[in-house]
Amino acid sequence: MTLRSALEDVRQTTLAAVSGLLGKLAYLASLRGQEGHYEHWGMKTVYGEESSERALRTAHTEVVNRILRAPLASLADDLQESSAKSGIPSPTFLQRMRDRFEQLLPGDRKDSPVAAHLSSVLAALSSLEKNRGRATRSVS
Repeated sequence: MTLRSALEDVRQTTLAAVSGLLGKLAYLASLRGQEGHYEHWGMKTVYGEESSERALRTAHTEVVNRILRAPLASLADDLQESSAKSGIPSPTFLQRMRDRFEQLLPGDRKDSPVAAHLSSVLAALSSLEKNRGRATRSVS
């Protein structure tokens, strides 16, 4: 049996099973409770509460940073993949993310540059998605 750190486990097992960067972000956000702490029974059982919390927060930060560095065109494709794998139409997937915006951020500061950037990315994806829908309807 190979021993892995909690962070390696999150990266190589938990997040590897989730499609797309936006899917990973939505998943990590879903693990955050009202107090901002992560709730993942398996991680807490294996690694303890503190290690699990630290690993999930670090992975969450990494995913947000990857999203903020990604070209918008690749995020638009990622949105299609992430929403399809979750079985939710992409406009609904995006709206759910925007509705849970505070959980999307790994830190406590909702007025940070990261928060503003992520909000802009989600707004741009929403606009692109609306225009994609209009283009599809006009072609049909």
